[in-house]
Amino acid sequence: MPPGGYFGKALLIDLNTGSSRAEPIEEPVLRSYIGGAGLGTWLMHKYCPVGVDPLDPQAPLNFVFSPLVGTPLTTSAKFAVVAKSPLTGRLTDALASSHFAIAGKLTGHDAIVLRGACQEPSVVVIDRDGITIEPAHDLWGLPAAEAEAQLRESHGPAWRVAAIGAAGERGVRYATISHDGRHAGRGGLGAVMGSKRCKAILVRPGTKVGSADPAGVLAAARNLRQRSFGPATAKYRELGTMANLLAFNAISTLPTRNFSAPRFEGAPSLAAEEIADLKQLARNSCASCSIGCEHIYRGPNGKKTRMEYENVFALGPLCGVSDPDAVIAASSRCDELGLDTISTGGTIAWAMECVEKGLIDAPWLRFGDPEALLRAIEEIGAREGLGDLLAQGSRAASQVIGQGSGAFAAHVKGLELPGYEPRTLQAMALGLAVNARGADHNRSGAYEADLSGAHDRLAGGEPHVVGAIETENRAAVMDSLILCKFLRGVFEDPFPEWAGLLGTVTGWNVGAGELATTARRIVLAKRLFNLREGWTREEDWLPDRFLSEPLELESGRTATLTASRLEAMIDSYYRGRGLDETGVPTPATLSELSLHRLMDSEPIGAKWDSGGPNGYDDDTGHGHQERDAYDRRPRGDGPGWDDDSRRGKAARDRHPGAVS
Repeated sequence: MPPGGYFGKALLIDLNTGSSRAEPIEEPVLRSYIGGAGLGTWLMHKYCPVGVDPLDPQAPLNFVFSPLVGTPLTTSAKFAVVAKSPLTGRLTDALASSHFAIAGKLTGHDAIVLRGACQEPSVVVIDRDGITIEPAHDLWGLPAAEAEAQLRESHGPAWRVAAIGAAGERGVRYATISHDGRHAGRGGLGAVMGSKRCKAILVRPGTKVGSADPAGVLAAARNLRQRSFGPATAKYRELGTMANLLAFNAISTLPTRNFSAPRFEGAPSLAAEEIADLKQLARNSCASCSIGCEHIYRGPNGKKTRMEYENVFALGPLCGVSDPDAVIAASSRCDELGLDTISTGGTIAWAMECVEKGLIDAPWLRFGDPEALLRAIEEIGAREGLGDLLAQGSRAASQVIGQGSGAFAAHVKGLELPGYEPRTLQAMALGLAVNARGADHNRSGAYEADLSGAHDRLAGGEPHVVGAIETENRAAVMDSLILCKFLRGVFEDPFPEWAGLLGTVTGWNVGAGELATTARRIVLAKRLFNLREGWTREEDWLPDRFLSEPLELESGRTATLTASRLEAMIDSYYRGRGLDETGVPTPATLSELSLHRLMDSEPIGAKWDSGGPNGYDDDTGHGHQERDAYDRRPRGDGPGWDDDSRRGKAARDRHPGAVS
């Protein structure tokens, strides 16, 4: 019998043939990785062929649930989508809240893994009785919300749907997967789904999953619900995350005009405090959530549009746009097309600066022009004109344009930066640089350390490193349990409290120490996946703009983040994580966290059933490549190692033995 909260199996679906099978997940794996992002990382190690292109049919797309899904614990109706990102070429996981999480788990599986590609545009239909693949030519090209509505009308209201929009169909490398008006947003998961010619996945609950201590779970749920109404979540209920806009502007950490400034003169016109009375229509909650952070605004033609800080920042200040109607319209259009608003805004802002510097011939694309913003979004969604280049993201686009444009392409590992200025939030600068997913504020909440007042946020050092590691560990647990991060302030002593919740559901005698070790294991399992895919230390870095352009602040201080300071923080982070100087886990760390099991196991790779071409068990070059993957170290074949740039020389100076 599996532990409480689990079915102990994943559903593996081959889209090429329409066949499926249930694959057991043993209890030690569940206890080691929990669910969500953690279990999804384990699935990627097991089922992703080494070196596969993210848009190759054999690249897996994982929908991963958790032991808390289906319980009455508030905010637990979440799931993770995990894959190799077409934007970064590294691991990505995106979390979302919706009824899809509950229905998907209650098909009787802890995860659904898609491999292969449908023969034609199709939808995948899953319930307890099995799967079917149905043609979906009539849905191809529709916004995800329209496709979802049509599918629930044709199949019935018990079905829940995750779908892609036109951006995913056309392979925009930061396309999203949508469901219940929410998005699995970052890293281009919609493009992965589109490459499989899969318009949507339908799931219908067909079973139940029990908890080890139902009465204990109910008591914990009542307690947590009551605490969720307290001051720690008041901001989200009252104004939502848009409350951050004026606060960040006041402390010079609101990225403006492609991170060229930390304050935006037009911020007041976009603030929730200013526009809520004029534009806000309603407040809403995610499935199984008592917080109610969703704030719905009136968009074009009265369309309801959910607004949050990150889409306002990326489509407003980052692009120099202060017109609230334009920002709401841009956000609404990104929702319809299925575009990650952070990467959309970041890539457009980079292009606007290229135009300003004479590097791109598109005189219509200017900072502060609302019509230019909306036109750029349309071109990206259609992959027409300049949009075809911008659909690749700022890193790839800067490699095409050249002429020094990479210095101000604001990304890490290819993922565009969120709305936090690294020079004035230097724990966050470190968190952005080292995170496995790339520039991300959800997997590394190091800004919490910066804003705590416990240290000088303009002078990165050891306290910032400690803060970055601690917030990353906490995020790893919350993303695997899965609980919403808006609850984080509710927990006074997180690890013991989380261990209590997990133990009550599963029946495990799990304590705070074990859960802290699990957090470290999950963080490094992600790093190990990236290592086998060719990661080098050079990827744990920030763009040159942040290291060569100080910011003069209204306080009279200068915010300076030097390369040497960032490098010192990264070195310290590596030591704190049990990594060697190249960022690779030491043998002692691997042993302590039982990560050698990942390295010693044989990833199924391309052999889906009894063994396939280039699978792990063959003797071809690719088979040897998979067996040798974990022996990789930087040897001159990674970005920066064999070039003559300052960073390339710095890399060779730091690690002279790494260059053959």
